[in-house]
Amino acid sequence: MTYVADVLPSATDDDVLELANNTKAILITEDKDFGDLVIGQERISQGVVLIRLSGLRHESKANMLRSVIEQHADELLGSMIIVAPGGIRIRRLQQ
Repeated sequence: MTYVADVLPSATDDDVLELANNTKAILITEDKDFGDLVIGQERISQGVVLIRLSGLRHESKANMLRSVIEQHADELLGSMIIVAPGGIRIRRLQQ
């Protein structure tokens, strides 16, 4: 696991997406701009998990994220998964 703030402290969203692609990593983020990059602009991505759980404690977010990853491990690669209080949405990405 790579924490971008440690390796690229002033990275742009493009830099982060490039790093994830170069390392073949699934990007886990709370930044909805990545939705525009991979859906709107159809940028190549290994996969994105977008966490939309504002207002919840970190522990609750972590537990929900762990559950999503366990239950949908076979769908992470090549998808954008949006995790929200009402459930999750999974969208296959253009490759």
